Amino acid sequence: MPPSSAQPGKPPTAAKPKRRRGEGQWALGYREPLNKNEENKKNDDGLNVRDRIINVYAKGGFDSIDPADLRGRFRWFGLYTQRAPGIDGGKTAVLEPEELDDRYFMLRVRIDGGQLSAAQLRAVAEISRDYGRDTADITDRQNVQYHWIRVEDVPAIWEKLESVGLSTTEACGDTPRVILGCPLAGVAEDEVLDPTAQIEQIYDEHIGSPLYSNLPRKFKSSLSGCTVHCVNHEINDIAFVGVRDEAGEAGYDLFVGGGLSTNPMFAQRLGAFVRPDQVSEVWAGVCGIFRDYGFRRLRTRARIKFLIKEWGAERFREVLEQEYLGYALPDGPAPVLDPGVRRDHVGVHRQRDGRFYVGFAPKVGRVSGASLLRVAEIAEEHGSDRIRTTADQKLVILDIEEERVPSITAALEAEDFQVNPSVFRRQTMACTGIEFCKLAIVETKGRAATLIDELEKRLPDFEEPVTINVNGCPNSCARIQVADIGLKGQLVMNDRGEQVEGYQIHLGGGMGLTQAFGKKIRGLKTTADDLPDYVERVLRRFQEQREDGENFAAWAGRADDADLK
Repeated sequence: MPPSSAQPGKPPTAAKPKRRRGEGQWALGYREPLNKNEENKKNDDGLNVRDRIINVYAKGGFDSIDPADLRGRFRWFGLYTQRAPGIDGGKTAVLEPEELDDRYFMLRVRIDGGQLSAAQLRAVAEISRDYGRDTADITDRQNVQYHWIRVEDVPAIWEKLESVGLSTTEACGDTPRVILGCPLAGVAEDEVLDPTAQIEQIYDEHIGSPLYSNLPRKFKSSLSGCTVHCVNHEINDIAFVGVRDEAGEAGYDLFVGGGLSTNPMFAQRLGAFVRPDQVSEVWAGVCGIFRDYGFRRLRTRARIKFLIKEWGAERFREVLEQEYLGYALPDGPAPVLDPGVRRDHVGVHRQRDGRFYVGFAPKVGRVSGASLLRVAEIAEEHGSDRIRTTADQKLVILDIEEERVPSITAALEAEDFQVNPSVFRRQTMACTGIEFCKLAIVETKGRAATLIDELEKRLPDFEEPVTINVNGCPNSCARIQVADIGLKGQLVMNDRGEQVEGYQIHLGGGMGLTQAFGKKIRGLKTTADDLPDYVERVLRRFQEQREDGENFAAWAGRADDADLK
C-alpha cells in the first residue's frame, strides 16, 4: 500500500487549497512591481527618456547611458542595442545583456498604416545613408528599421523625421506599437471602407500618452477595410476588420488577443459592430483593459492573449462595454474570407479611380538608403507622391496612370525591385537574425536570400503560392507558425556530430479560411547548409502527391510524416 501521511487512528486531513498567486493586475490591487521590468517602469515613465537622450546621452556618448534606460526605456523611442559582432548563437541565452550589447543601435521608424509620401520616404532614405551605414529593412509590421545608429546622432535623426511628420515614439517598448493598415486604403476597388481617418485619430489621441505608456507588454493593432485582409487580423492584439452590417452600413468587426511567439494564439472575435466614429474610444477601452487587467508578474504571460484566453470573448466584451465604454456595442457580422487569396498586393492592379498601383518585392525586406531614395525618385518621376509599405515586407506605389505602368515597372526592376517576382521571392520572409538581433540564434536574411536563389534555379516553374518564413529564434517575428513552411532558428547536429546553425521545421500553417498553426514533426530539423535541399525535396513531393486544387497546407496536413522529411 502507498505510504500515508495521516497519523494512525485519525482521519486524513484534506489538503488546503492553494492560494492563487497574484498576476500583478492593477485593477485587482496589485500595484507593487513583481519583476525588474515593472519596477523600472514604475521608477520612471519610458516617455521621459527622450529628454535625457537629447540633453545628456547624445552629448556624453554611449558610456554616459544609464543601464535602466539603455536596456529598458530607450525602447519607448524605437531604440535597441544591436548585437555585438562575433558572438555565436550558442551564447545568446548564456551571456549577460551587457556582454551582448554593441555600442550601436537598431532604430525603428513607425509608419502607421504603412503610408508614406515621397518626401517622407526620401527623409527615411537619407537617414539610412547618412547615419545607418546605408542599412534599412522593411519589416512585416510596415516599419523601417535601421542599424549602426549612434546615440550621438539620434537627436538629428528625430529632427529630420519629425520635419516630415514621422516619429519613433513607442515604436518599441511596453506600449501601443505601430498601427497596421492596408496599403491600398482609399484606392482599392473592392474596399469595404477607408480606415485612414481612424488610424490617424488613434495616433493623435493615444500614441505618446502617459495613459497607455506603461502596458504589461507590447500591444499590436491593425485596422483595415481591405477585402483580402492583408494586415492579418488573426494575429494582432486588437484588430478592426471592415464589414457591412445588415443595413449596409460600413464599420468594423472587433478581434482581440492574437499573437505568436512561443505560445501562439489566434485572436478571438468579440462579435461587436464598431462604427468608424467609435473606433478610437473602443481601441482605448481594449488597451485600458490590457493595462489594468493584464498579467504583469511573468513577462512570458504578459500579453493580452493570455487574459482573453482566461476570460473568454463574452466576459471580455462585457468588461469593455460596462467598465470602459459605458454603453453596449451592437452585434455585427463576421468578415468574409476568400480561400487562397494572396495578401501582399504585389503586381500591377487597377485602383477605383482608374489609375493603377504597382506592388513590388525587395528580397526578404532587405533594402538600403540608396535603394529607397531611388524608389522615391521613381515614384515622383511617374507622377506619384504616395508610397506604401506592406505587412509582408513589400512596397507599393499608388496613383500610376495606365500609360506609365510599363516604364515604372522597368525602372523598378532595374533596381532589382521585382513587380512580377517568382513565388519564392514573393512569399519568403525573414526576420533580422543574428547579424544584428541579440535574441537570435542563427542567421536569417542572407540564408533566406540564398534559399530564394536556389529554389528559383531548381524549381523554375513552381507556381503554387507557398509561404516560407525564416526566423532566427523562437519569438516568431517572421510569423513561422502561420507559414506553409516555417523555419525556427536553433543549433542542430550535422551528420558529423557537430553543432551548427539550423532550423526546426513547422509545416502547414496559415490564416484566413485555412487558419492553423503549422505542425511540428518529432525530430524534423535541417542544418542551414541542407536547407535548400530540404525545401526542394518537400516541394517536389507536394507536386507529385497533391490532389486537384489542393494547397500545400492541406497536403502537409494529410501527408505521411516520412514524406515531410
